Amino acid sequence: MAKKKAKVNIYKHSVDLASLKIKNQPNIEFCKALEAIKYKGYKVEDISDGRNIVITKPGGKYSYGTIKREDFMVWIYNEKDESLWLISHQNILDDLKEKANSDPRGTLKIIDGLMRVYNGEEPDDILKKGDFKNPIGEIPEAIFKAYKWIWGQEDCNYLQPKYKGRAMSWEGWEKVDSKLEKSGDGIADLREKLKEQTF
Repeated sequence: MAKKKAKVNIYKHSVDLASLKIKNQPNIEFCKALEAIKYKGYKVEDISDGRNIVITKPGGKYSYGTIKREDFMVWIYNEKDESLWLISHQNILDDLKEKANSDPRGTLKIIDGLMRVYNGEEPDDILKKGDFKNPIGEIPEAIFKAYKWIWGQEDCNYLQPKYKGRAMSWEGWEKVDSKLEKSGDGIADLREKLKEQTF
């Protein structure tokens, strides 16, 4: 049975933001830095089209029976129309699948850039070194910058070794009954399918 497309949660509201910069890095150090920030809204990334990546803390995540008190939410904020898009892993995965239907090679290049973000490179550094075409949907820059923070969130909410941190979305892990199983619907799975199609 095909999964339903994720709901796009967009809200309209002005936001009072502080600026915040934390270096991207997988797992515990990034998580510690994120847990240490105060409850507030923060502008964490600028997007070249004028929008921003914003995080708000606390986030209110309820994960596998536990409230995550140091959780935060990741938003794409457009100050011009005061829209806040609560972007999710599923929103981005749906977008990547649509891109793959339109341009498999271009999408594979975007996913390879995402893999570098996943491994701890800064999105701006990756964007300077690569030319990422956008066949359809959200621009690659916004995806890279949103995922930096979504993966930081997953590292905090799905602590290893009990869970898989950022690998939850990258490798497609989900909890079934009391154990973790691969769903076959992670970004890495999409990458492998595209590699088979394009080479």
